[in-house]
Amino acid sequence: MCIAVAGASGVVGRRLTELLHARHEVRSLTRSPEDAARRGVRGRLIRADFGRRAGLERVLEGVDALFVATFDPVDPRHDAHLAAAARAAGVRHVVKLSALAVADADAQDLVTRWQRECEHLWRDSGPTWTLLRPRSFMSNCLSWAGAVRAGEPVRALGGDTRNACVDPSDVAEVAARALTDPAHRGRAYALTGPQALSVRDQVERLGELLQQPVLYEELTEREALVRWRARYPEPLARAMLEMAGRQAAGAKTAVTEDVPRITGRPAATFGTWARGNIDAFRPDRDPNAF
Repeated sequence: MCIAVAGASGVVGRRLTELLHARHEVRSLTRSPEDAARRGVRGRLIRADFGRRAGLERVLEGVDALFVATFDPVDPRHDAHLAAAARAAGVRHVVKLSALAVADADAQDLVTRWQRECEHLWRDSGPTWTLLRPRSFMSNCLSWAGAVRAGEPVRALGGDTRNACVDPSDVAEVAARALTDPAHRGRAYALTGPQALSVRDQVERLGELLQQPVLYEELTEREALVRWRARYPEPLARAMLEMAGRQAAGAKTAVTEDVPRITGRPAATFGTWARGNIDAFRPDRDPNAF
């Protein structure tokens, strides 16, 4: 079976290539094959610009199933280009990485609206489809690693609000099954971890594993917005503030059973994820290794 992974350098895509490459022909589509190679992405590394339709159909010729992980809600052409190319190339099945917020009618931020539009696009694109809707990834806390290594506090907004975050490796395992087993066609899966945790909970667990205190410092909404504006376009920074507000209202605490039902094992806990990634937070480790 020939499987293409669009977004192969991401946390889900990279793990997915590891799961698939031994038994399938894998085409790993990425903006930078050089960076993908350094990250350990498996399969045939192919340079692909999802912002341009030209060339994508050729890349997808002969592909049976396609995994799609994109993120550019400010310029949402990537999914449209991939969908058109997949249809023209005769791709039979698509697994789209979405977000669990799409199932919440009260979620109307830019990112969630974009994800809903992408889901509608793929439903109508021609190939059969599976939609994966995860909560936040446990790996997002790797953004704190530099501060922890330097002995500085973790700074975040809403440190006591909770999210049923999921291990991206669990999402990748569900994706691998959805790509290769027809039983998952036409399904949408809600993917969470086994419990809802706060930033303070996560910081405390990291401190236990490091055997040293990890401090937490609460940001105000204004401070958080300034930080996000420094990294993202204004519309996306505003959307992140809206998403934080929904989390504060308790909208992201529900735990689902789709991960254990599909994989046949319990969803990974944050403690399990943290133990496997704790070296990224150690002061004596090279940050370029992660």
